[in-house]
Amino acid sequence: MRRRYVISYDVSDDKRRARLYQLLLGYGNHVQFSVFFADLTSQELIVLRGRIRNVVNEVEDQCLLVDLGRESRPLENTLEVVGRPYQPPARSTIV
Repeated sequence: MRRRYVISYDVSDDKRRARLYQLLLGYGNHVQFSVFFADLTSQELIVLRGRIRNVVNEVEDQCLLVDLGRESRPLENTLEVVGRPYQPPARSTIV
């Protein structure tokens, strides 16, 4: 069962921030400057946590992973948006 997570980060170093951004692109949708939505199984979450730990400096940086519940739960039931409406990015598969 997949669960939906908000993943946000505050990374001061440009190289680490770029590496974390690239890492998270492989797991979810980039929704704001340093915020992603990701639908992950428990195994994927464990792997992602380890990969994040390999990128961030645990003294200087912070990465928050917030569980929003089951993936099947409509995102619009979870989000409250102030300002322009949230538009999920279109994802396509390139073969």
